[in-house]
Amino acid sequence: MTKRLPLVIVLILFLTSLAYAQEPTPSPSPAPKPAMSRAQSQRIIIATEKKLWEAWKNKDFKQFKTSLSADSIMIGDMGTANKATAIKDLESLACEVKSYEMSDIKVTFLNSSAALMTYKSTQDATCGGQQVPAAVWASSAYVMRGGKWLAASHQETPAK
Repeated sequence: MTKRLPLVIVLILFLTSLAYAQEPTPSPSPAPKPAMSRAQSQRIIIATEKKLWEAWKNKDFKQFKTSLSADSIMIGDMGTANKATAIKDLESLACEVKSYEMSDIKVTFLNSSAALMTYKSTQDATCGGQQVPAAVWASSAYVMRGGKWLAASHQETPAK
């Protein structure tokens, strides 16, 4: 037993020195990306909503595919629709949008990754040959996903 003890000690010291010799040198970590301010987020959310209205006017359905969250829910007079159904419905409605205008815009942050945008929209448009309401109160919920604000829900109520 006493003959093995020096061998065991030497073996432990050797393995310990190998472990320390192979420890990687820590590299400096990149500076953390600063969080988006509420003012920046508000500008992005409003700009995204305006892009979606322009996309509706210009029949640019790609914009909806990139700006809606995968789990988005659209709410209309016929009920609710998921992202795929909502985009398919938009494509098939044959809307003609002559003009629109957004006003009374307000963005309320529910937390750092969710916001509710409310506004009034006036529009001159027909969908499927039917005149759409000239004015609506609208709400759109936005969520932060993968560092990007995405529309998660939209609802409109005809204004009086």
